Amino acid sequence: MPIDRRSLQILANHCGAAADAMAFTLMRTAHSTFVKETEDFSCTLLTAEGQAFASPRRFGAPWYSGIDYGPMIALIADYEDGDICICNDPYSGNVATHTPDLHIWKPVFREGQLVCFVAGHIHNTDIGGAVPASLSRTLTEIEQEGIRVPPLKLFSRGRMNDDVLRILRLNVRAPEQNWGDLKAQIASVNVGERKIQEIIGRFGLQTFRDGIAAMLDYAEAQARAAIRQIPNGEYFFADFADEDGEGGVPCRVALTLRVADDSVELDYTGSDPQVAASLNMPLGGRERHPLVHVGLTYVLFTLDPTMLLNAGTLRAARAVLPEGSVVNCTAPAAVGMRSLTCMLTQIVTFGAFSLAMPGRLPATSPGGNSIMNVRTAGADGRPVMASIGPVGGGGGGTPFADGPNGAGGAQAFLKNTPIEISEAEVPVLFNRYGLWPDSAGPGQQRGGLSAVMEFQVFAPGTVVTARNRNRSVFASWGVLGGRAGATSRFLRNPGTPQELSQGNTDIMRCGPGDVVRVVGAGAGGYGDPFTRDPALVAEDVRCGFVSQAAAEADYGVVLRDGAVHRPATTALRGARPTPANQDHFDIGRARRDFEKTWSPARYALLTAFLSAQPVDWRHYLKHRFFAAVAAGEAAELGLEGQMRRIGARLSNSAELTRR
Repeated sequence: MPIDRRSLQILANHCGAAADAMAFTLMRTAHSTFVKETEDFSCTLLTAEGQAFASPRRFGAPWYSGIDYGPMIALIADYEDGDICICNDPYSGNVATHTPDLHIWKPVFREGQLVCFVAGHIHNTDIGGAVPASLSRTLTEIEQEGIRVPPLKLFSRGRMNDDVLRILRLNVRAPEQNWGDLKAQIASVNVGERKIQEIIGRFGLQTFRDGIAAMLDYAEAQARAAIRQIPNGEYFFADFADEDGEGGVPCRVALTLRVADDSVELDYTGSDPQVAASLNMPLGGRERHPLVHVGLTYVLFTLDPTMLLNAGTLRAARAVLPEGSVVNCTAPAAVGMRSLTCMLTQIVTFGAFSLAMPGRLPATSPGGNSIMNVRTAGADGRPVMASIGPVGGGGGGTPFADGPNGAGGAQAFLKNTPIEISEAEVPVLFNRYGLWPDSAGPGQQRGGLSAVMEFQVFAPGTVVTARNRNRSVFASWGVLGGRAGATSRFLRNPGTPQELSQGNTDIMRCGPGDVVRVVGAGAGGYGDPFTRDPALVAEDVRCGFVSQAAAEADYGVVLRDGAVHRPATTALRGARPTPANQDHFDIGRARRDFEKTWSPARYALLTAFLSAQPVDWRHYLKHRFFAAVAAGEAAELGLEGQMRRIGARLSNSAELTRR
């Protein structure tokens, strides 16, 4: 008998509360600040087949709401009551998508039957490997990114496999911290199992099973109803990570969005080949992998905030993920920075939907949220390995309001760590943690300002990593007249003769007394900044968000003694030429200059050539292309002819080498 809508909502609330209880348990018992403060974790209720049907409603990383553990669950031969399984290998089932994400899952039995699973992951601050915190875009193969655990049983019938624990503790830099976090995970799934038993006791086993299926079906129906609001059509957008490796060239993620009635296709053809760096996404070609659909989930939830978020939400969508590309790599590619590329998939999704619904969606957050980690030593020589929080940009300007400052949706909703906690647990001294003036993209609705973090270290051999740094070259775009935001920076000893800019690198080695400053990228604005209410501009100047010079240059607002000078403002705004043929996006000067050579049409030629080559040749050949074009090879042919000649030469070279 079908479950009625009221009972379904009550059951969904109970399941959401069970996931919340798992999250509370994890936060309150975890050891690392990155779990208990930043909340980089997930807690999920899964069907017996591994599909997510409930997640926490306000806690943790929201990227996993539609996750399917099925391929990883299937790698365990059998399940018994009391088992708890573990895995962090990105290439075993494509659920754990980089090594610090340690997933565990536990079967729930009732009346001798497997009813469902409770599961979750945490991001370990360090899981071993070549660099402190395990992750850097400089790494080139999965083996450098820390210990890998294939799917296996951590507990069998309630008894722990101590050998697994010994191996895990031996290969990481902060074993006690990792062990504390793992115990919190175990407590979390045990609480989840208990809550499921209570729910079944209240509703009955068959009603519970029927309700799970109904929740998935209802989420699908809601998603399809939201998609029907979007005009049918095909929409293209692309964006870039600054570099595809140390000293590299930009890494492109391209999306063609196809909307057809109540379904969507996200085609990532045109994205760069997998790179010799750790930006690759190991998705196994799974067309409904949640990590490539995060942007879609955000868009659908924007259109319908009442939507249930589970695996049913993604039934209305499919992704086309070219094998051997940066969005669908093959082993042994490094994948540690896959979250940066995931943010790019969100950003291009927002861009494509912005074209489809120009007045409904905001400009995007910058992505490239710098996760700051410090490996140092205390006064007693005790080694310390800790995350001290994210440093990102704001949210993009919206059709109705300014973007939020210091944080935005394309940043996984990670929380900041209060500096009092960081200073209590890590031997650093904070000089500054706040917002960076003039970083927001101007607009009728201003973009959000970026965050800035500045701190001093005191021990020799200190290593600071800024995981996921991006937007140091290409700015975050504005929409419909809104301007691009400011780019990010990573400095050692700023404002001194010893100042050193790290460019787009993400590792900084420091000595006693060195000061580290990281500034996030500002978000793009929405609408023409010269139509912004002058009183709002004056308020931004009073708050320190916008300088008086920027108020005049970017907004056409003249201030005298903090107040708007109306005649001068009217004159300044009136003197500006009316913008002609304004593009939908302002992508910033650096990207405009780049695309004078590497336009979408020319990238299509490059993509066609590279896709015909073996996977292990593509990144190399891409770089040869860029080098040859930069050198002006065969420039008299025009770029299309030039690219074809270079392609023919490189193809012959590759063929001879393969022989």
